[in-house]
Amino acid sequence: MTPEDREAPQRVQRLRELGIGETPDPEFDEFAKKLAQVTGAPYAMVNFITEERQYFAGLYTPSADQAGANPQDGAAGEPGRVMDRDHGYCPHVVVRRKALVLDDVCDYPRFAGNPVVDEIGIRSYLGAPLIDHTGATLGTICVVDTEPRPWGRPGLETIKALAQELVERINQRDRRRQ
Repeated sequence: MTPEDREAPQRVQRLRELGIGETPDPEFDEFAKKLAQVTGAPYAMVNFITEERQYFAGLYTPSADQAGANPQDGAAGEPGRVMDRDHGYCPHVVVRRKALVLDDVCDYPRFAGNPVVDEIGIRSYLGAPLIDHTGATLGTICVVDTEPRPWGRPGLETIKALAQELVERINQRDRRRQ
């Protein structure tokens, strides 16, 4: 069950101010690729969440390595750019405002029944919130795998550091915009 998200209206307003979260962003795609490379995960996302949906403004999938592959729609069995709000684990990260490490989602009854397990075959998740200088939780960065993975404390520290790095880039964009 996806937790209630009382900050969603303010988040949507903040994302509009920043001009992010509605369309693919090459900088975020590049950051997702970096996430995948650093963690060794096959899938990585820069995810912005509204009341109704999740939007992967940054997306890296195994097929993205194929020349000319367009991650917009998602290949069969791969995530596309848009996902329902009740799919996946990022909405939990946004509401909790804390990183989440799931070595094997099937070990957690609360998460094992999530649609991404059956539809995409996700078995492990590592994600952290993107909290900007205003205190708004804009979304998340995350990596997922179709195999259980022992992310452990090193994975947690890595995803938190990378989230901070991306937040600083977003804050810099905001300062330039102003």
